[in-house]
Amino acid sequence: MHVDIEQARRQLEEMLAELDKSLATLTTQRPESEGHGTPGDADAGLDLADHARASALLQIAQEQRREVLEALQRIENGTYGVCVSCGKPLPEGRLEAKPEAARCLSCQAKVEGR
Repeated sequence: MHVDIEQARRQLEEMLAELDKSLATLTTQRPESEGHGTPGDADAGLDLADHARASALLQIAQEQRREVLEALQRIENGTYGVCVSCGKPLPEGRLEAKPEAARCLSCQAKVEGR
């Protein structure tokens, strides 16, 4: 396996910067009609749906950010590109597609309960 660690680091750092921008946007957004109208408004359902969607996006972005930070830490520790569960090298194609990957596909499927 030949993984270009510096290229992976640059890609992960770019991902981190984008996630930080997304998180800043998501955490400062508020439903525009928050605190306005009455509970019976037809828009209330939309506000709840928008809030739920924004919360879900925020949670996904926070999880992705955590994965990217952990991948950067593995680069620092010299363990990048090795499955954190079984210790086998990760396929180069997996790291190209998902540079923050911590597990081989087999171990990831077990973690996800497949």
